[in-house]
Amino acid sequence: MNLRNEFERMMREQNEIALATMSDGLPHVRIVNFYYDPAKHCVYFATVKDNEKVAELTAKPSTAFTTVPNNGTTEHIRARGYAVKSSRPLTEITDAIIEKTPRFQETVNAVGADLILYEIKLYEAMVMAARSDWGRIVF
Repeated sequence: MNLRNEFERMMREQNEIALATMSDGLPHVRIVNFYYDPAKHCVYFATVKDNEKVAELTAKPSTAFTTVPNNGTTEHIRARGYAVKSSRPLTEITDAIIEKTPRFQETVNAVGADLILYEIKLYEAMVMAARSDWGRIVF
């Protein structure tokens, strides 16, 4: 098994992550849609600009996530990284997120003006493949 190929495949095929943040010593987890840019090894997600997630990431940008399997298997990726507001405009990746997750268009239509783009620069990822193979990738 080629871990990098499995990682890239899962990041293309899976469309949600369970994103973990911290505040007041307590973990918080939310499901968010995402887009992975393989050239930059960067995960992008949009969020409403004045929610708790933004405050938590501003205070503690270290984060972790796991992909949410959507193909009837348990294969997933667990990753750690550093989340910051992206310098890229959301419009640059909106179509890519909508291609993976068509219902994201409803979010853009409803609150698009209030969305900001975040990016997660990855440190490492654990790839848990469907065949019970697993391994670690460092970025």
